[in-house]
Amino acid sequence: MLMEYSEILDKVETALEGEAHLDELSRKRQDPFKILISTILSARTRDANTREATETLFAKFNTPKKIAEANVEILEQLIYKSGFYKVKAARIKEVSQVLLDKYNGEVPDNFNELMSLPGVGAKTANCVLVYAFKIPAIPVDTHVHRISNRIGWVNTQNPEKTEKALKDLIPKNQWIRLNRIFVKFGQEICLPNNPKHEICPIEDICPKDFSMELALKKKREKT
Repeated sequence: MLMEYSEILDKVETALEGEAHLDELSRKRQDPFKILISTILSARTRDANTREATETLFAKFNTPKKIAEANVEILEQLIYKSGFYKVKAARIKEVSQVLLDKYNGEVPDNFNELMSLPGVGAKTANCVLVYAFKIPAIPVDTHVHRISNRIGWVNTQNPEKTEKALKDLIPKNQWIRLNRIFVKFGQEICLPNNPKHEICPIEDICPKDFSMELALKKKREKT
């Protein structure tokens, strides 16, 4: 590459404002349990909703024991803002109980053990490693998957393949920062639709590969 990956990430980072919710949690206090629960609540919702639901929940129940023992209907009310609150309330209650039963109330810092928790997939496990424990990993959410393909770093069809391709491509000392930067980049500039080319810090070197979006659009038109 004409420009190192670290330099590209530096350029993107300088154009961003504010912090993503997990980055904010990580900076304020590395609480692995709060980061785990917040990541579960973040599924299919906006950062602002995740932040509100997390803070409302933890103001009342802030440990695995408290959440495991809480009435599920009360949990549903507390996390309502996160959406899909019935499923998520049952999930965080179940996860909290497993942490108590198997890990003495502690969140494991091992990928396979995290993946063994109810409903925890690769993205959530990697988020916990990165944001709670500062262990190099690449959490691939919709932003990381989309942007990595759009700027030509990878050519992949799903987040699992994107994670593998990025790990083969990006130096390990850059893994921890990639999710944080690309999530904010995807929220502020490299939007799913109508990306803001006029303020993009890497517009001059981006191939603007929208093949993934076009394929998805065609698929939707057929259904």
